[in-house]
Amino acid sequence: MQKKDSKNSMFEMCPVRNVIARFGNKWGFLVLLDINEHGTIRFNELHRVIPDISTRVLSSTLRTLEADDLIVRKVYPEIPPRVEYSLSPMGKELVPIVQELTAWASKNLPTIMKHRQQFEA
Repeated sequence: MQKKDSKNSMFEMCPVRNVIARFGNKWGFLVLLDINEHGTIRFNELHRVIPDISTRVLSSTLRTLEADDLIVRKVYPEIPPRVEYSLSPMGKELVPIVQELTAWASKNLPTIMKHRQQFEA
């Protein structure tokens, strides 16, 4: 049996799968859209806007979005430290695409749910 070479995996070679896997999870889209709506937002304020996300998951989501240069994290040297999040230029470029996908999902959700029920029956 041949060992997979991770450098040549289909995941790494496919830009769509590679990128969407990073922010297209349960919370990534929502965090991006909320940061876009507020312009600049602090962690606790973002947590209040999305109350059903745990602080651990929110923190992890923000780190992932920052690592992919979709958001900018700015730390102010104050006591206590103040941290603000905003969209990077690339994040701003992504938002209309996410909004379009959100609109498509909202428009088609009733039909999708109906077909799911029929499929499962």
